[in-house]
Amino acid sequence: MTESFPVRRPSGCPFDPAREYAAYRRTEAPAKVSTPAGVDAYVISRYDDVRTLLRDSRLSSRLAPSDHVVPDADLDREAESGSILQVDGAAHKRLRRMLATEFAVKRMEAMRPRIAEMIEARIDAMLAAGGPVDLVQEFALPIPSLVICELLGVPYEDRDEFQERSALLVRVDGWTDEIGRASDELNQYIVGLVLAKQAHREDDLLSRLITRGEELGTPLSLEELVTVGVTLLIAGHETTANMIALSTLALLANPAQLEALRADPSLAPAAVEELLRYLSVVHFGLFRYVTDDLPVGPLTIDAGGYLIAALSSANRDESVFPDPDRLDLERDAAAHVAFGFGPHQCIGQQLARVELQEVFTRLFARIPTLRLAVPFEEIDYRDNTLVYGVTALPVTWDGPLPTAI
Repeated sequence: MTESFPVRRPSGCPFDPAREYAAYRRTEAPAKVSTPAGVDAYVISRYDDVRTLLRDSRLSSRLAPSDHVVPDADLDREAESGSILQVDGAAHKRLRRMLATEFAVKRMEAMRPRIAEMIEARIDAMLAAGGPVDLVQEFALPIPSLVICELLGVPYEDRDEFQERSALLVRVDGWTDEIGRASDELNQYIVGLVLAKQAHREDDLLSRLITRGEELGTPLSLEELVTVGVTLLIAGHETTANMIALSTLALLANPAQLEALRADPSLAPAAVEELLRYLSVVHFGLFRYVTDDLPVGPLTIDAGGYLIAALSSANRDESVFPDPDRLDLERDAAAHVAFGFGPHQCIGQQLARVELQEVFTRLFARIPTLRLAVPFEEIDYRDNTLVYGVTALPVTWDGPLPTAI
């Protein structure tokens, strides 16, 4: 019997993945499920299998990562030119190579002081406004938006141009005219931005990509540059914004872990890795198309079939992470797959790490009495979007408070 693919986290356990995954991990063969997209797919739920298969060249990324949960997804369409998430082979290597320098560890570390300034400024603004505030709107969303705008060369005053539209584009309820308009408008905005960069180069990622392509003799087309810009703009703030808010909620719900972090801010890097593992905000996993017969355990998935790499399940695999449903900031969780694995592993992961480390080094040091302003049970969750999170996070605090660190 084919089950339905699980699309909801368990009631009352907002930080845990769907309960079905624990049962899937106990069976040698991958579970076959029916998906909202209207096709059957095999769920790869074990950590080792997820890592092995995500680097297998017989899997294509030509479909969007979460197309399996979109009811009217067009599974026959070609990958967009310039989509680092979807193109395979030589086309993907070309894009990845051109972008790799922009997201290298050294460059991301060089951004750390500026990111810290942004975080301190947003904390100052929150404190000046006084509690309660919505941490999503006043802190979690502005921080990555500021960072990605500065990186790409997008004027921050234009943030409304992409924040509202990207919020629509990550929904999985199905295509609507409103989503279509949002997609067209965001693309047109980035077209204008790229054309301006082509005419007048500045010190930003898009300008450097244009110049680098020309120097290498393989310039990116306008279509490719626009797709790269849209992808980075959406991915660069949606994932990190949701991680900031959801991680804050998880820490507030685990006071002993939060106190350990407050007492020793040097725990921040390990804490970020554990929060990435524990929360797995890319909660529907990664959808892949099978291009050639693929043995998986006792089964062979035929060419033309579909596979789902369940990242949240792999990150709760008991054979790799003992007591996986417990948040433990001192755990060595660096081997998690929250950023995916293999050739399509998230290229912006080092930037996300720097942002999250600085947030959790500074937020609770500056506001040690931060707490929820509503009961935990009243928090609403974004479980119908590609990236899991909270719709709002009302918080407040008591004074007096320390000055900037």
